[in-house]
Amino acid sequence: MPLRFDAHVSTAETDYGTVLLDERAGTYWELNPTATLVVRALLDGGEVADAAAALVREFDIDTAQALRDVQALVGDLREAGLAS
Repeated sequence: MPLRFDAHVSTAETDYGTVLLDERAGTYWELNPTATLVVRALLDGGEVADAAAALVREFDIDTAQALRDVQALVGDLREAGLAS
């Protein structure tokens, strides 16, 4: 399930993660470094399992938790109308 941001979403990487601007609503979203790692993996064409594996490598967390976290983030981004 690769991810892509919708056309009305602008992104900017910062020292603290990534900022998303929903140009339709005029709202900003801030992704922390962990969410940025997940989003990068998915934007690069990776699947949920690839993004979860990146979390496990970087943060030494349980694979099941990493999968839940990735799925939750993707669900939130899609529910907010930012990504498909």
